[in-house]
Amino acid sequence: MHLLVNANVFAPEPLGLQQVLVAGGRVVWMGAERPQLDAQLGVEVHDLDGRALVPGFVDAHTHLSGGGGETGYASRVPALALSQLTTAGVTTAVGLLGTDDTVRTTGELLVCARALRTLGLTTFCWTGGYHLPPATLTGSVRSDLVHVDLVIGVGEIAISDHRSSQPTFDEFVRLAGDAHVGGLMTGKAGVLHLHLGDGERGLGLVREAIAKTEIPARVYHPTHVNRRRALFEEALAIVPDGVTIDVTAFPPDDDADVVAADEAVARYLATDLPPERLTLSSDGGGCLPEFDAEGRAVGMGVGEPSELAATLARLLVRGIPLESALRPFTSNPADHLRLAGKGRIAVDGDADLVVLGANHAVTDVMALGRWMVRDGAPVVRGPFEHQPEGGAS
Repeated sequence: MHLLVNANVFAPEPLGLQQVLVAGGRVVWMGAERPQLDAQLGVEVHDLDGRALVPGFVDAHTHLSGGGGETGYASRVPALALSQLTTAGVTTAVGLLGTDDTVRTTGELLVCARALRTLGLTTFCWTGGYHLPPATLTGSVRSDLVHVDLVIGVGEIAISDHRSSQPTFDEFVRLAGDAHVGGLMTGKAGVLHLHLGDGERGLGLVREAIAKTEIPARVYHPTHVNRRRALFEEALAIVPDGVTIDVTAFPPDDDADVVAADEAVARYLATDLPPERLTLSSDGGGCLPEFDAEGRAVGMGVGEPSELAATLARLLVRGIPLESALRPFTSNPADHLRLAGKGRIAVDGDADLVVLGANHAVTDVMALGRWMVRDGAPVVRGPFEHQPEGGAS
């Protein structure tokens, strides 16, 4: 049991100074006055001294088993380590496959997700990858949704990208329909998470699907929409139809056509669009290649979960109120993906908590009632995060 006292709680709405009691991995009580607790309970007391206490981040786009592979066999990115996520404030991660959905498999992704669960993180998965037919575990999207507990939707299916399967309209809406029906059958999100490339067709398939089919617009969840300014404007234009868009926390880039994540979120919040239809993810562990006009990779970066925390800090420096800045990191993805108990600080909710310190940095992280990060350093690591001195024998 833990009692967090003098916490300036943003749930994400501001609740002021609160005392928060955690037990059994959940928030069991919260109030303005410190409770009197029997010493025999052995409650650990942590004085936050007025620092901000916010919900753990929900990262809906992480390459838990690693991404990459676009520049040859040696360019495969390793699987994400637990502390890469927790030190960024991430307490819930949704894993996926990208360009390589041939060697990297849905089964491998699920094993990585379950391993992180064993270590104390909450994880889920998208089934599929860039290509059609989608890479699944059981042979179909609907069957994966029905029979695999961690699978909550389909993704990241690539469109408007030279690495995609160039899906036709009929193929695209059939996949969206399978995601939707699988969600109906299970009570899961049933979302089609879409990788957007640099192609000029942009969100054309999504616009056509909304216009010509009965599939609800909420099924479509396009990501990387801030990779080009024209694409970002196109994404803003489909939000009124009911689409939730996902901004990627790309590392700093000199490309003037890329909309930085903090700029994209600030611009969105300055509109009259529904604030709940914006999410933000890291692309952690994913390859960020640069291609020439002939489709050859000429450079490669790697997505970092730490860019989530950095983006939040930049938003606050911009003067965005913390309660507004937090929603795309917390309650919005939790609600859109139907993740009960996530994205908020509330009694009976999961005790996924982040403490912000000086300069809005993530200093302490609790996942399901267990401290993962204290004073900026991980206190729980995966079994292979440290190499023994002298190397392996």
